[in-house]
Amino acid sequence: MAANREGQEENKDRYYKTLHGNKTLLQSEKLYEYILETSVYPREPQCLKEIRELTDKHPWSAMMTAPDEAQFLSMLLKLINAKNTMEIGVFTGYSLLATALAIPDDGKILALDITKEHYEKGLPIIQKAGVAHKIDFREGPALPLLDQLIQDEKYHGTFDFVFVDADKNNYINYHKRLIELVKVGGVIGYDNTLWGGSVVAQPDADLDELILGWRDSVQELNKALAVDPRIEICQLSIADGVTLCRRIG
Repeated sequence: MAANREGQEENKDRYYKTLHGNKTLLQSEKLYEYILETSVYPREPQCLKEIRELTDKHPWSAMMTAPDEAQFLSMLLKLINAKNTMEIGVFTGYSLLATALAIPDDGKILALDITKEHYEKGLPIIQKAGVAHKIDFREGPALPLLDQLIQDEKYHGTFDFVFVDADKNNYINYHKRLIELVKVGGVIGYDNTLWGGSVVAQPDADLDELILGWRDSVQELNKALAVDPRIEICQLSIADGVTLCRRIG
């Protein structure tokens, strides 16, 4: 058991080191840097910069939402006037802080993560930014917590926006539950839906073990979302792929 866990940690380390510094699928590194330097970093609040730079030092820094993606999500939240939101997969809290800054002062974020350890690294910055009161952090596997919400009908159709950036093998299971919790007209965003470009045909031998292990789950999600009559979808090539699902029924 311990040996298996150590092997998984080694795979993560290798994967995150490979992606470190750039999660975009743009073919030109210079073009991506242009986007960041021209449009993203000049508008990035100081507190977001601090948590980004803190996370950049983490060996798994590629788990952090890309800065241009966070900027996009922040504008989206304002456009749809989101107030009651949820985030599944928090890590150090970069996208969480971006959300907290974007929603009103009386807005709420239900933040779910399997461990509080990484979140606590970014928490002092979130507190300093004066938005910690908007966050309700729940530690533990997300599925049981979502099931608890579904059992209480008062939560049905109450969330304006949900962002999912967690274990890809459970994306389908998250969707089955979230579609009941997000309101009609609300949005669910799934991160990493292009999964490093691996969703298109590639020899298995050319793919990292972690990429290969979750590729089928990402492909399954993409196929399911494409035919789900309860939602409208838009798959964006920003960062590692983001699919937005607007509930219509």
